[in-house]
Amino acid sequence: MRRKIIAGNWKMNGDQAFAREFTSEFREAISGFSDGIELILAPPSVYLDRVAQNLEGTPVALAAQNVSEYESGAYTGEVSARMLKDLAVTYCLVGHSERRALYGDTKETVVSKIGRLCEQGIQPILCVGETLEQRSAGQAEQVVAEQLTSVLDSFNDSDLAGLVVAYEPVWAIGTGKTATPEIAQDMHAFVRQVLAEKSQELSRRCPVLYGGSVNAGNAKALFGQNDVDGGLVGGASLKVNEFNNICMSMG
Repeated sequence: MRRKIIAGNWKMNGDQAFAREFTSEFREAISGFSDGIELILAPPSVYLDRVAQNLEGTPVALAAQNVSEYESGAYTGEVSARMLKDLAVTYCLVGHSERRALYGDTKETVVSKIGRLCEQGIQPILCVGETLEQRSAGQAEQVVAEQLTSVLDSFNDSDLAGLVVAYEPVWAIGTGKTATPEIAQDMHAFVRQVLAEKSQELSRRCPVLYGGSVNAGNAKALFGQNDVDGGLVGGASLKVNEFNNICMSMG
């Protein structure tokens, strides 16, 4: 049975006071959540340790937003997978569209980063998705398949045991536009098909999350689709009540 996951990506937002207040309120909010739903928070790297301390004793897992493709060395400003492991990080986003578009993360870079995470036992959340131009040109499935297969062809089933895929249509990230539940389901089913071409077992166990302007108003309809196993939530994860309501939509 596939895991149900809600992950909150704070991106480059917040400060120590925000992290303290959010986690304090969230600790209370999650007390009534179903044990069958896995909750993840991805704060900026400088607050990973603070958030971990504040959520100690809760079932909330910690995720990093990025990782270096290198093991260690003279890479000023980078954070290695080993460092993330030292901070009890369980998950790490890889291939987010903002990393691909703004920082030049290529398919090769994504593969290297996932390799480093696998070495440390950190589960990658692989982000895939097409731009509006690519969708309009009928290339959405081709783009997503290429982003997926570049990773699937580089690792064996054992390496990918903890893989999570997040489908995030680039045209819906931070725009207020959301893929309809039907569009999300169609692409999630396609993602599962691509996973099955690698391994039927991988396809059965790999959670596929939806991301792209998820909010409390659309979460229930999105999460009600057969192949949508949860969400990667951006801006709405910065508001405790909103994020709590999204999490409750998985109930």
